[in-house]
Amino acid sequence: MAIKFPFKRTVRQFADGTYANDGKSAYLLHLDYTQNPQHFVRPLFILQKDLQNLFDFVEPTDLNQLCFSYRIHELFIRCCIEVEANLNAILMENGYNKATDLNMDDYKKVNVSHLLSEYEVALPIWEGQCGTRKPFANWAIGKGLEWYKSYNKVKHQRNIEFAKANLSNLIDSICGLVAVLSAQFLTESFIPGNDYLLLDGEGNGMETAIGDYFRVRFPVFPEEMRYSFSYNEIKAPEFKIINFDYNSL
Repeated sequence: MAIKFPFKRTVRQFADGTYANDGKSAYLLHLDYTQNPQHFVRPLFILQKDLQNLFDFVEPTDLNQLCFSYRIHELFIRCCIEVEANLNAILMENGYNKATDLNMDDYKKVNVSHLLSEYEVALPIWEGQCGTRKPFANWAIGKGLEWYKSYNKVKHQRNIEFAKANLSNLIDSICGLVAVLSAQFLTESFIPGNDYLLLDGEGNGMETAIGDYFRVRFPVFPEEMRYSFSYNEIKAPEFKIINFDYNSL
């Protein structure tokens, strides 16, 4: 059975298979959908600019994936912190009862609700075969995220693990951030004056992601997990945003 009310910070397909047809994505702008979304979107804009500056010195190509530096380390750490902040916010705003010391065992519960393991993110400029990533794919097979493990090693043992602050892990982490933002906000940047969403359908089935740089392919949800409400229902006073029950997982 399709779901009549959306979950907080949770993007899903509708029963007709679309994500934003006929204005139904207006639920993203509902006052109860999320707290301070700009606080989570703006860091991506800054990270994108810094990544493009990095590409002035390190060419985005398969051949440079193992390149590492303090500059890459800095961006890698910042991206992973933002991923954690977003996953934490999803859990907390949905009433998760573990308020402190969250770890990846907690964060991977979000895959149940958002299908993060199915998201694909592509860079617009990359030479080689590795310009499209599925940063959460390992969650679908019960494994940990290698780039996140590298983040923890670099953070705590940089003197011996510095080589893990490499371009490949950086790309996985920023693609992870794009995926988790897309899974919450579709392509909405929450810029003043934006009242609705238009998906352009460009890029071999991929959409232009938040920030207009990366491309993202959204997952296909099982029919029983899809939303089922109209634009007019969103405008009705009885329309509400509900919590996903992470505590039962």
